[in-house]
Amino acid sequence: MIVWINGTFGAGKTSTARELAGLLPDSALFDPEFIGDALRVLLPRKRLAEVSDYQDLPSWRRLVVDTAAAMLAELGGVLIVPMTLLRQEYRDEIFGGLAARRIPVRHVLLAPEETILRARIATREEPGAPEQADLRLRQWAYDHIPAYQQALGWLAADAHVIDNGRLSVRETAERIAEAVRTDDAGICDIVQTPEPTRETVASGVLLFDDRDRVLLVDPTYKPGWEFPGGVVEAGEAPARAGVREVEEELGLVLGRLPALLVMDWEPPARPAYGGLRLLFDGGRLTEAQAAELRLPGPELREWRFVTEEEAAALLPVHRHERLRWALRARERGCALYLEAGRPVP
Repeated sequence: MIVWINGTFGAGKTSTARELAGLLPDSALFDPEFIGDALRVLLPRKRLAEVSDYQDLPSWRRLVVDTAAAMLAELGGVLIVPMTLLRQEYRDEIFGGLAARRIPVRHVLLAPEETILRARIATREEPGAPEQADLRLRQWAYDHIPAYQQALGWLAADAHVIDNGRLSVRETAERIAEAVRTDDAGICDIVQTPEPTRETVASGVLLFDDRDRVLLVDPTYKPGWEFPGGVVEAGEAPARAGVREVEEELGLVLGRLPALLVMDWEPPARPAYGGLRLLFDGGRLTEAQAAELRLPGPELREWRFVTEEEAAALLPVHRHERLRWALRARERGCALYLEAGRPVP
C-alpha cells in the first residue's frame, strides 16, 4: 500500500512522513524528489530547458511509478510518499499507473490555513544552505500558493484532508496513521486494467452528434483524451467489446453492432507493447441520447463532442491520426487498414 502525502510547499509533508514511518509498522519512505534530482544530472540541458518543473517530464512520472512499485516488491508493507501533486492529470497518470500494478493508494492532503502556511514559509530554512538559497526557496513556495488554491477543488474531493495548521508533526502523523488503520484515508478509486505483458487488441467506438462532431472521453488514469472503448477480453469479439465498453463508460446501450472503420497496427514502443487498435462507427446520437450520457465509474472525468480540428488539441498524435483516417473511411463507406496510423495500399 502507498500513503501519498500531498500538499503545497511548506505544508509539512516531509517531516510528517518521517514521523509517520515510525508509527506504521513495515513502512518505508520514498521521496520522488530524488528522481527529479537524478534526471537533472542524466538528461541533456536542452531537454531540461524545455520544462519549468521536473514533474512536466514524462520520464519523471513514469519513474515515480516504476520506483514505487519496485520498492514495494522489494520491501512489502507500506510506502510513504511525501510529494506535492497540484496538476490533476499528473495525479491521474501516476495513481493510474500504480492502480495498473494493483497497488492501493491512500491519498492524504495536508491543508493548513493560508495565514499559517505563509508564516511557516517565512521561517523555513534549509540546514547548511546559504541565506540566498533560503530566500529563493521561500519565494518558490510563495509562488506556488495560487496553483495550490486553484487545485483545492479536486484535491479536497479526492483526498483525506487534514488541517494541520495547529497540529504538531506528531499529532498530524497520528491522525494519518489512524485514518489508514480505519480505511478512512482517501482511497484512490482510479481504475486501471493491469499493464499488458504482450500485444493487445483494443476496440474504440466513434459516436457522433447531429453536427457530426465526434465524442471523446477524458480518462482519469492516463494523459490525453480517448475514444470510448477498451481492451478486448479473452474470447470476446472486438465489436462486442466496443459495445460493452460504451455501456460501462457512458451508460449507453447501442442497439446494433458498430461497423468497422479502421484497423490500425500499433508498433511496440517501449515500455508499451502495441497491438491492434480498431475503431468502429457507433452512429449518430439523438439529442435525447446525448442528454442521457453518464459517467458511471471512476475511470472517466469528462466527455464532450468535438470537431476534427478540436480533437487535434486533445488527442495524442497517434490517436488523432487514427481518428483522421477513421473519418475518411466513414465518408467513403470503406474500412481502412493502417500500420502505425498510416494506410497500407
